[in-house]
Amino acid sequence: MSNPLEQFEIKTLLPIDLSHYDISFSNSSLAMSLTVVSIIVVFALCLRKATLVPNLAQSVPEALYEFVYNLIKNNVGKQGLKYFSFIFCLFLYIAFGNLFGLFPYSFTFTSHVAAVGALSLLALCFNICVGVYNRKWGYLRTFLPKGIPYALAPLVVPIEMISLISKPFSLTVRLVANMTVGHIMLKILGGFVVALGVLGIVPLFFQALIIIFEIFIAVLQAFIYTVLSCIYLGDALRSH
Repeated sequence: MSNPLEQFEIKTLLPIDLSHYDISFSNSSLAMSLTVVSIIVVFALCLRKATLVPNLAQSVPEALYEFVYNLIKNNVGKQGLKYFSFIFCLFLYIAFGNLFGLFPYSFTFTSHVAAVGALSLLALCFNICVGVYNRKWGYLRTFLPKGIPYALAPLVVPIEMISLISKPFSLTVRLVANMTVGHIMLKILGGFVVALGVLGIVPLFFQALIIIFEIFIAVLQAFIYTVLSCIYLGDALRSH
């Protein structure tokens, strides 16, 4: 049985060196690109014959749209609907990326801290910009909640700043850990299926169950990531 961690190894497909900076196109980059392409293709196919009364194909993107719309409305409020496009793209990108990694010979970029961490930092910067744009200097009240005496500012402000900075960390670790553990389990069981021969039918059965469970986890983690992003966006728009 091969090393179950080999599936997470980043391999260079097209080496590119720009002024001593390595910006090579890797299998992770390919997976991200294919994820974006798959989202565009799925929506294009489902909506190519859009009608007033949606058919089965058209109802899929409309259901996703309504799902994220209600998610933002319930967790952020109506004022958060103007940022629907960002949250919607975030949800689709994570969900399709998680599901794409379940296909044979694919690569799960959502299992890498660098990829998810960069996305989480982007979400954090977006929330900060939204907070500053909407609340101006009032956004600074985020670091000193109402009711806290100014004498406690040297203690409270650093704590609030650490809390703000830890948000992308919590988003990243939760998603990466779930994707990594699930794929390791699939790899180990797959090795047992091959090694046991005819008796491999037993681990094959459990592997099929885990794949179904992994599909559920892939969508669930995208949902949790989006909900937390909405909550953090709501914090940026509202004072404590």
